[in-house]
Amino acid sequence: MKLRPDQLKPHLAKSLMPIYLVCGDEPLQASETCDAIRARARELGYREREVMHVETGFDWNTLLASANSLSLFSERRVMELHMPGGKPGDAGSKALVEYAARPADDAVLLVITGKLDKAALASKWTSALEKAGAVIQVWPVEIKQLPGWIAQRMRGKGMQPSADAVTLLAERVEGNLLACAQEIEKLFLLHGTGAIDAATVSEAVVDSSRFDVYDLADTALRGDAPRAARILAGLRGEGIDPVLVLWALAREIRSLATMAHEVRTGSTADQAMAAHRVWDTRKPLVKQGLQRHKPSTWQTLLRHASQIDRIIKGARPGDAWDELLQLALAMAGVRFCKTGSSPSSSAALSSIPGSG
Repeated sequence: MKLRPDQLKPHLAKSLMPIYLVCGDEPLQASETCDAIRARARELGYREREVMHVETGFDWNTLLASANSLSLFSERRVMELHMPGGKPGDAGSKALVEYAARPADDAVLLVITGKLDKAALASKWTSALEKAGAVIQVWPVEIKQLPGWIAQRMRGKGMQPSADAVTLLAERVEGNLLACAQEIEKLFLLHGTGAIDAATVSEAVVDSSRFDVYDLADTALRGDAPRAARILAGLRGEGIDPVLVLWALAREIRSLATMAHEVRTGSTADQAMAAHRVWDTRKPLVKQGLQRHKPSTWQTLLRHASQIDRIIKGARPGDAWDELLQLALAMAGVRFCKTGSSPSSSAALSSIPGSG
């Protein structure tokens, strides 16, 4: 069977499967999912814990031998198989399929992996584990889901956060779910149950947001100028090389410029995106970009990116971060006043509603 993380608690209250596969690259939710399975197993008398790490040279006979051996003092146990790469190989796949066909009577097998791709999720070994137990995929909390996740977690501790408090906390911990959980715990320790407003959050919570260059490009395509500015400031504060930022933005601009030209010369947006192998999850973003700017505008942005490249290399005067800000905001649809020279970053920011 397949379970979502939010379905695990009611599931465990009713039953405990002989096998669980927890996969995903969101560390907090993966950790809490595994902890919940371990805790329920302990409540039901599975008091031993056996941990195996799949590394180079791992002997898969270890798993089968352990399953066939009696546990120490005849106690039931949790057998953990940590496989970060999610690729057991032929020998591992065979061993897992064999184990799933005859799970140990006195054990719960907990297999923990990183994110599994589509092929891995359809493989024989994952199918066998799913048939004999449960597969739980852990996904990162998307930006649109984060306020709801925060509010639910705070209310679960008896706190009553205002909408502004939730919004502020989401902004300060975006992209860092572990920091978010820690800040919620700190708020609970400091203020206990009851109302939590934005001022309380502002005083107690540090800015722990984490972004990457892909977040910046996607946010600019989405047209969210204030968030694009905030992400860029975060990347600068984290010491990210401006070359990487330019690479991410220029890659998107070059792609949009080409697709915009194809649409103008007769292709549909869907045909252009199919030709450039745009992922389904990114098609709404790309469509927004194609609708926001004409082909000539994307070409202008591409020339601006070329100028920033020269600034970074020292071949042209200027501040690379100021120019990157203007480039990202222009992608998002911000229009700058023509004053005969490029606007400063402060002038650019002042033109964005909600940025101050």
